[in-house]
Formats: sequence, structure tokens, C-alpha cells
Amino acid sequence: MKQDNRPYWLKKLHLQFRHWYTEYFLRPECASLGPYHTVMKPWYVKISGPNIHIGHSLTAIGEPSHRVELGVWGRDAGLGTLIIGDAALLSPGVRISASDEIRIGDGVMMANGAYVTDSDWHTLYDRNARDPEPRPVRIGNNVWIGDHATILKGVTLGDNSVVGAGAVVTQSVPANVVVAGNPAKIVKHLDPEREMVTRMDHFRDPQGVIDFFDGIDRAVLKDNTTWQWLLDTIYPAGRKKS
Repeated sequence: MKQDNRPYWLKKLHLQFRHWYTEYFLRPECASLGPYHTVMKPWYVKISGPNIHIGHSLTAIGEPSHRVELGVWGRDAGLGTLIIGDAALLSPGVRISASDEIRIGDGVMMANGAYVTDSDWHTLYDRNARDPEPRPVRIGNNVWIGDHATILKGVTLGDNSVVGAGAVVTQSVPANVVVAGNPAKIVKHLDPEREMVTRMDHFRDPQGVIDFFDGIDRAVLKDNTTWQWLLDTIYPAGRKKS
């Protein structure tokens, strides 16, 4: 594993720049964006369209070839809504496209390449028109959507449900189940009485989470020097292997 050889001050400066970029470029694209967000490589996150609301403690991870894309393309100017609750996790390649209304609960986790949409965007016999009937999507609290899964129009995912990797969900899913396949079907029932640890538990004290990871950075990077970092940057072949 490549060791982080940056001095603490440089890591802190990088995090401050990342936060500034999110505030300066991404916040204005949202109708509302909660505090305590962590947007990794925010220059690879695209937000477009009206009425996009995102709660506190968002974690979004953009990558050059796997951008996070959140968009509302309403039927007319100012129409359409996308609401994402608190403590959401949007992994690289997540794409959410709203025509009319997509509502996502608290603590929802979306793995790499997950796609959510409330429209087919074209009808079968008129490829220039959308279905006139809105088919909103509802995703409950603490839902986990697996790698490259697809959630289609009119679907409701119940609280705590899990969508398996590569699944295509065309029908609503009750709470506390695991679904998989194309089209997705129930493959397991979860015990609703069993205690479940969620992202909302993790972010119960958002500032505490930030302080915790800052303490880790201080401890791990405390022996890194600016001169050694410069040397390793100029001459990477001489870098120590860990």
C-alpha cells in the first residue's frame, strides 16, 4: 500500500481546498446542501437542474472515469425534484436522473455505478415524448444499492432493503429484504428485530466524525516533513516502500 508522505499541513490544505471547491461550485447548483459534506474530487461531481436538495453529511466520491452525476430534467422550466436525505453515500459512477420526483431517505448507500431514474425519457411509439404519467421513485431510509444496480420508474424501496449488484428493479420492494437479479426478486428477508448499525448512527455527531479523522491524520502524518515530501515528489523512484 502506498504510504501518504504528505506533511499534516499539506493534507489539511488539500481538504480545505476540496471543501472550498464544493462550496463555491457545487452548492450554487443545489437548492439546498447541508453542512458537514465530504465530496472527494468534487471536480468530478456534476449537479444540474432545479430543486435539488441534499441533507447533511453527504459523502460523494468522484473519479475521472466514474463521475457522480445528479440531475433534474423536468417537463418544463423549474419543474422536477430530487431530494437526498442526510448521510448519503454516493460512490464513483452513481447517476441519479429525475424527470418528476425522486426522494431518497437518510443513510442511503449507493455503490459504484448505481443508477436511479423516474422516467424512460422516451415512449415506445413517440421517441420525442415522455410518458405523460409521472412515476416517482421513493427510496427509504438505510437502503443499500449495490454495484451497477438500476432503479427504474415508479419503484419504492422500503427501509433497510438491499439491492444486489447488477440488479434491475422494476417493481416496488418492501422493507427489510434483499433483492437480486433482472428483474429483481426477493432472495432474503432481514430480521426487523435485530439491531442494525447505520450511517445515521455514524453521523449522529458530524463534527465529532470530522475531529476523529483529523486526529488520525495528525497521528499518522506527524513524522512527515515538507522536505521529504518534496524529495519524494521530485524523485518518486526513491520513495520508501511500505
